[in-house]
Amino acid sequence: MKKALIVMTNVEKYSPSNRPTGLWLGELTHFYEHMDKAGIQVDFVSPLGGYIPLDPHAMSFLNDTDLHYYQDRDFVSKALANTKKPSQVKADDYDVIYYTGGHGVMWDFPENQELAEIASAIYQKGGIVSAVCHGVVGLLPIKDQEGQPLIAGKTVTGFANTEEDLNGTTDQVPYLTEDALKEKGAIYESSTAFTPFVRVDGRLITGQNPQSAGAVGQAVLDLLASQI
Repeated sequence: MKKALIVMTNVEKYSPSNRPTGLWLGELTHFYEHMDKAGIQVDFVSPLGGYIPLDPHAMSFLNDTDLHYYQDRDFVSKALANTKKPSQVKADDYDVIYYTGGHGVMWDFPENQELAEIASAIYQKGGIVSAVCHGVVGLLPIKDQEGQPLIAGKTVTGFANTEEDLNGTTDQVPYLTEDALKEKGAIYESSTAFTPFVRVDGRLITGQNPQSAGAVGQAVLDLLASQI
């Protein structure tokens, strides 16, 4: 049976301001829906483990998929209240790792070497590394077998500078996601702001924005099917 590991942030506010942030819920639920319907077992992890804050702005965009899982007490308990710590996770158990977004990830994903090592191990054993929106910053510290950035020379996408500007948060984030990917040597591509856009480069799958989370999930399933 295939198994996926979903990564989420523990950061609940922009720094140094007190503007609230956290997980963009749809980036969890729309990916998870594909795993759930395909019978893929899923575990949930965060840099600190435990509770996952939700970006309040995201809650005004909930659709039927989001509400279905948000009203599922068992799902909420596992995915939002009691996530695993990286030390409780063994890379050998997983075929897929997926980094969700929300602005909070910009502070805790790139600094977490434990998660980077888990992702690197999954990739090096033939697994899939995937991410969406700001969650792609979780790819920044991941190394390949030669110790080089995993995304160097690979085609990726992620939250675009134009989207950050349209969102009104360019001056509130510590760096720009698009720029950070390019600085690591990635070949960055994007499409129209806030429309689904996914890039697949081998076993590396990335989505541009919240609207791309479901498409990332489908791309992961397609790649898993091709490996059988």
